[in-house]
Amino acid sequence: MSMREARPECGSPRFKKNGHIHNGKQNHQGQSCGRQFVVDVAKRVIDAAPHSVVEHLFCEKISLHGICRALGVSIHGLRDFLGARFIAAPDHLHVQPIASSWDIILRCLEVEAEELRSFGQKKATAQWLWIAMDKQTRHISVFSVGDRSRDRAKQVWQNIPEVDREQATFSPDQYAAYLGVIPPGQHKFVTKHARTTSHSERFDNTRRQRISRLVRSTLVFSKNVVNHVSAIRYFLCYYNLTRTALLV
Repeated sequence: MSMREARPECGSPRFKKNGHIHNGKQNHQGQSCGRQFVVDVAKRVIDAAPHSVVEHLFCEKISLHGICRALGVSIHGLRDFLGARFIAAPDHLHVQPIASSWDIILRCLEVEAEELRSFGQKKATAQWLWIAMDKQTRHISVFSVGDRSRDRAKQVWQNIPEVDREQATFSPDQYAAYLGVIPPGQHKFVTKHARTTSHSERFDNTRRQRISRLVRSTLVFSKNVVNHVSAIRYFLCYYNLTRTALLV
């Protein structure tokens, strides 16, 4: 821990106490320049060693402030670190395609409005998570977050790899938005008794247990859609890498 002896901007050693900042540290104000600063300049940054630990904790439904308390890092440093990880997460979700796998489960996953809250607790804004899961490998090849319209279903269909769109058999639920989007020859209608979508329905439970933003009646909501989508994509990348390790 290092202590400042002078105001860094003006260089004057004359300053006074001026309340406390958000983390409880004593705040000061320079008497000559009027600028505010903290004498204790120690920063709780994320070192290289716990990077993997932070990633594991984040994907195990640990809140951001919980990670800060466990590892002794600042919330600002953690947000910057996760923001960089969100940007680096690839759009292909680390999917490893298998040539012999043509069974795809396509499903529109409905989530409670309060679970996917965005834009500062605005209840009128509901986000829906659409996924496409490979039945053999359990990889999530495509996801989309948005409304529950036919246009969104078309977007999900266009994002599916071309080889799957040409040869795979799709087993969605009986939601009307899929009609006319999936070619009739590849569209396998599923009833409640068929249980063909059991793998994707099981993943519904996995995402609720592993993504704190999607837990029912949670306080860990997303304040904007960008962070919401980025956090889900980051978890899906992590999930697919875990599945790949199990298949090797």
